[in-house]
Amino acid sequence: MSTSLGRVLVVDDSDVIRKLISVNLELEGFEVVTAVDGQDALDKIIEVAPDVMTIDVVMPRLDGYDTVAKVRADPRTSHLKIAMVTACAQEADIRRGEAVGVDAYVTKPFDPSTLVRTVRDLVEHEDL
Repeated sequence: MSTSLGRVLVVDDSDVIRKLISVNLELEGFEVVTAVDGQDALDKIIEVAPDVMTIDVVMPRLDGYDTVAKVRADPRTSHLKIAMVTACAQEADIRRGEAVGVDAYVTKPFDPSTLVRTVRDLVEHEDL
């Protein structure tokens, strides 16, 4: 297999959405690891060492906002680029995401090419 474009941790409690995001990113050359919710993501993140994390907002155990806040608070993961992939995209939701450290938003339902472009941009622009 050729060198991947980067490693992405895909976090969503929906099997269908996780698979959809994963397949689209893998087809573009990314290595993908998945997590079923925020707590699962936190359990895997140090070992996986992703370049980018995509994360939903509404999930059991630990939601997307709280997960992002914990990632940003940990010096080992605070640099991680994060794209929130969510149906929660009202102005207040976006402001809350920015407040906890989200780098980009992709609104559900999403165009796969938009998702891939967003992840690629986050990987390529590490200084964002």
